[in-house]
Amino acid sequence: MIDLEGKDIKLDKFQEDAIAAVEADQSVLVSAPTGTGKTLIAEYLIKDSLTRERGVIYTAPIKALSNQKYREFERLFPGKVGIITGDVNINPHAPLLIMTTEIFRNKVLEFATTLDEHNWIIFDEIHYLDNVERGTVWEESLIFLPQQMRFLGLSATIPNVDQFANWLRKIHRHPITVIKETNRPVPLHFLFQCGGAIYEDLETLKNFVYSDRKTLYYKKANNELFPVALYGEDHAVDLIKHLAEKDRLPCIYFSFSRKRCENLAEEARPIGFLTEDERLEVLELYDTFCMQYNLEGEERAQNVRNLVAKGVAYHHAGIHPMLKEILERLFTRKLIKIIFVTETFALGVNMPARTVVLDEVKKSYGRFYRALKVRDFFQMAGRSGRRGIDTEGFVYSRINPRAVSYRELESIFVNSPEIIRSRFNASYATILNLYETYGDALPDIYRRSFSCFQEKSRGGRQLEQMTARLNILKHLGYIHENQLTEKGHFAKKMHGNELPLAELFGYGVLEDLSLKQLGILALAAVFEPRPGVKKPKFSEDVKKLERITTQVVKGIHRFEKKMGVTYFSKKFYYGLSASIIEWMEEKSFDKLMENLQIDEGELIRYYRMSLQILREMLETPASDELKEKIHHAIQLINREVVDAEAQLRKSVDLADA
Repeated sequence: MIDLEGKDIKLDKFQEDAIAAVEADQSVLVSAPTGTGKTLIAEYLIKDSLTRERGVIYTAPIKALSNQKYREFERLFPGKVGIITGDVNINPHAPLLIMTTEIFRNKVLEFATTLDEHNWIIFDEIHYLDNVERGTVWEESLIFLPQQMRFLGLSATIPNVDQFANWLRKIHRHPITVIKETNRPVPLHFLFQCGGAIYEDLETLKNFVYSDRKTLYYKKANNELFPVALYGEDHAVDLIKHLAEKDRLPCIYFSFSRKRCENLAEEARPIGFLTEDERLEVLELYDTFCMQYNLEGEERAQNVRNLVAKGVAYHHAGIHPMLKEILERLFTRKLIKIIFVTETFALGVNMPARTVVLDEVKKSYGRFYRALKVRDFFQMAGRSGRRGIDTEGFVYSRINPRAVSYRELESIFVNSPEIIRSRFNASYATILNLYETYGDALPDIYRRSFSCFQEKSRGGRQLEQMTARLNILKHLGYIHENQLTEKGHFAKKMHGNELPLAELFGYGVLEDLSLKQLGILALAAVFEPRPGVKKPKFSEDVKKLERITTQVVKGIHRFEKKMGVTYFSKKFYYGLSASIIEWMEEKSFDKLMENLQIDEGELIRYYRMSLQILREMLETPASDELKEKIHHAIQLINREVVDAEAQLRKSVDLADA
């Protein structure tokens, strides 16, 4: 039994064991299914550390989750919480700091002494170390963890958690306790919609759908089998009606397409899930929130209002961040009964439901379209079954036998979750920061990586990549006579597209750019156009900038190809250049969106990413004159809906009101 938020909470055995290890000043790895109560361990650690006046850092894999945690912890520990994400910098010297893992990694590499007052770090979703694109950030954070710090790693089930822990024991040589939990306090019941029928388990689905491949699929009726084709195809709306009839709402419905989420919500709207009192309450709240967040005139907000009035919503990265927060608040108040979401919603905080639906059980993994990974499936499925509310959670999978074989389907439900593998892939900026300490002994850092530990060898592909990048940095003049050059010091501060930007700095191009050109360049450095989107016409200024950056990037790519680097430096894309010019000229956001083929949430995200590029430039050896221009460019871009810090402060104030 522990006291949290003034309430005595009875602990499960795995929670007791984890807390005991924390109290013994041991690092802890917790491997447990989603929905078991891992967050409670983190909350205890934070409360205990603050009581002892010991600093704690909480890292999260995405900025939205960092913001949610800031709001949550500020309510629990008022005045003791800060947040640093690149977009937001509030109370950065607080004893409890929320930050993205990238920010923590950067601090460890560049300003480790600023962490001296912090004794603990919590890695939420530590299995993200297996993420192909960003996993190296987690690994680097763990490799260079300051000596005084202990860690609490929270994860979905990891089959090789003992291997993971043994690697960490080898590089840190302090006690690390592994906590494994396999049971869920709220068990899950898995069901399937296929061919117009609901199947209660995988075996029944196999017998009546996949047993005879000569005929399509069969459905059981009056103890006889009939071809499912006689009953028509599946419709999501039929499943939604079934959930309402069975009292299995609220529901989180996962789809891997933004447009599909929106279309499904429109299909569900005519059903209506609210009583008249609930309808009046949700509309009053929705209108109040929209007024408080200045969204009254926002087109999507008006369209979503029609859905909310029926207890329906959708939620994805293309939506205005403040509108997403409004929908989350209405969902937690049980006024939205079904919400159609993309996969990132599975990382949300305190957003469980009675039921989860997966619109399909296959998705795109880079170049491959394949059955869901076991871990991904259960990350989403784990949002069903609310502890303390439900006795059972329901997970429905919509199955199309033409698209998914039984073997593929079985792999999700029968196989163990995938082991986590090293994705160690040190960037140019990381290598430059490490070179200042380790010099030409830098490749020896690889010996400390999880990649080397898993391969049980002194070589490896990632060592080759690190060596290749180091050689490129020397050839291009970032390192000379074992010292970082001015260009090297510039690149080490840029955590993304560092070589192209540093080359532009080295050639003096950045110094000659105007305010607007700085904004255009920063946006082009982060923007990724959607496949098939037609390239717009550019002004002469943009064409000139495009020619220069294209030439610079081609030169870098030649070196990268020659040295055998796997992932080339990013190209610059100027498709949003006209928009950033208009924005910097103080055009309203609503007017800006009228001429763009991009979602408002996506545009806001790109503008915020471009701001991060500009802020990083302020930490480089750029001239005072250039830095003054950068400051001014930041001011012109970072306003109204783009100003993430102002938006977060407002959301905290409104939550307290």
